[in-house]
Amino acid sequence: MKKILFANWKMNPMTENEAVKLARASDVKDAVLIPPFPFLKAVKNVLKNASLGAQDVFYEEEGAYTGEVSPQMLKKLEVKYVVVGHSERRRLGESDEMIAKKMKAGTDVGLKVILCVGEPLSVYKKGKKVTEEFIKKQFRFIKDKKNLIIAYEPIWAVGTGKNADPEDAARVARFIKSIVSVPVLYGGSTNSKNAEDFLKKKEIAGLLIGGASIDAKEFQKMIKIAKRF
Repeated sequence: MKKILFANWKMNPMTENEAVKLARASDVKDAVLIPPFPFLKAVKNVLKNASLGAQDVFYEEEGAYTGEVSPQMLKKLEVKYVVVGHSERRRLGESDEMIAKKMKAGTDVGLKVILCVGEPLSVYKKGKKVTEEFIKKQFRFIKDKKNLIIAYEPIWAVGTGKNADPEDAARVARFIKSIVSVPVLYGGSTNSKNAEDFLKKKEIAGLLIGGASIDAKEFQKMIKIAKRF
C-alpha cells in the first residue's frame, strides 16, 4: 500500500459549489476525499484521480432509521472508503459494539473501512502500556480483517493543533499491527509542516487529515510530500 492521504472534510464546506471547487483542487492519485453526505454525488462527478469516501455508515440495509445512511446507498454512489469510530462520533455516544456492527456492515458490501482508535490525554499521560491496553479494547470486536484500515488518532490531538510525537505514533502503529495485521494511518492535527515526520515512518501507511484538507493549497503541499515515500 502506498502512502495515502485521506481528506476528512468533516462538516465543511458550506455549499456544493465550494465542495466541487475543493474536490477539483484536491483530485490527485493516492488521495481519498471524504466530504459531508450532501456533497458525495457532486464530488464523485468531478473526480478523475482521487477516490471517494464517506464519514460514517449505519449497520442496517434499510428500514425505519431516521437520519442514517446504509452501506448499499454508499456503494451506489461509488463510495470506496468509509470512516467508522471517529473520536468525534464516539464523543456523541457511539459504543465499540455499535462501531463493530458498522464496520462489519461496510466490509460485507465491499467498502474499505477506516476504523479510528485512540486515547484521551488522561490515558496517554499514564504511559505506554495503559495507552496500548486502551486502544486494544477499541478493536477487540474485529472478526474480519478484509478491507480494513486502522487510523490511530490520539483523541487529545484531534482538532487541537497538537500532534503525537512521530516516534510514539510509529510505536503505536507497530503495536496495532502486532495484533491486527492491517495498514495503519495516523490522524491528529497533521499539516504540511509535520506530514513528512509521520510519513517517513515505515509503520505508518498514510494520514487521516482534518482541518488541513479543506485548505486546497495546504493539502496539495501534503500530497507532494507523500509522493516522496
